[in-house]
Amino acid sequence: MLVLLPPSEGKTPPRARGPLLDLDALSAPGLTPMREKVLDALAAVSASPDALDILGVGPSIADDVARNVALRTATTAPATKVYTGVLYAAAGMDRLTPTARVRAADSVRIVSGLWGLVAPDDHIPAYRLSMGTDLPGIGPLAGAWRAALGVELQGRAEGELVVDCRSATYLAAWHPPRTADWVAVRVLRQERDGSRSVVSHSAKHTRGVLTRHLLTRRGKAPHDATTLARVAGELVGTDLLAVELGPPARGARTLSLVVA
Repeated sequence: MLVLLPPSEGKTPPRARGPLLDLDALSAPGLTPMREKVLDALAAVSASPDALDILGVGPSIADDVARNVALRTATTAPATKVYTGVLYAAAGMDRLTPTARVRAADSVRIVSGLWGLVAPDDHIPAYRLSMGTDLPGIGPLAGAWRAALGVELQGRAEGELVVDCRSATYLAAWHPPRTADWVAVRVLRQERDGSRSVVSHSAKHTRGVLTRHLLTRRGKAPHDATTLARVAGELVGTDLLAVELGPPARGARTLSLVVA
């Protein structure tokens, strides 16, 4: 099983006396050359007068952008402590048992506009960069990362269940191979009139709930789309109203999690 997550937009800066960034210590070392390039380009852009416009953020994020300039000498913390948005709060990967933590280290990967790919225990600084950014010197990040992520993930995903919790922005950076049992997770709201609508913000919470369940439940991890749907169905009556597995389309099946 391979669980793909997006990073959180909001990030918690590590403590001032934590370990400094060490690119060579990150998982997926084959991505280091591209990480170097993106890191340098981000620092240059973040120091420019039009940094906020280029990075597509508002004035309230100016401090986060300013922090991008000095990421090479910034303190770090495990990714699960830096990414603290809605999905990560629900997944609770910073408070797992030793057994669940091993499963997370093996199964969970976070697709990032800056690092390409991050494992839960990789030490990273807080930063601001979306995969949807057209970064001067690099270009649109999703396209820039695609080849490197393909090399890194192709073999890992072949013949595996891929539980894809990424948003469309991060989905554009890499698609699993045809040999993978690729399942895209979406969240629907059950309306009072019986209709269903796609939700966005609360979808992050629900994907986080599913992620935590996959990591903490007893028994073997699901190995295909059918067993994934059955495992997700264990949440019906608590966080979910229903779970539905759709037919294959464009290489992926869709697992719909229905919430109130």
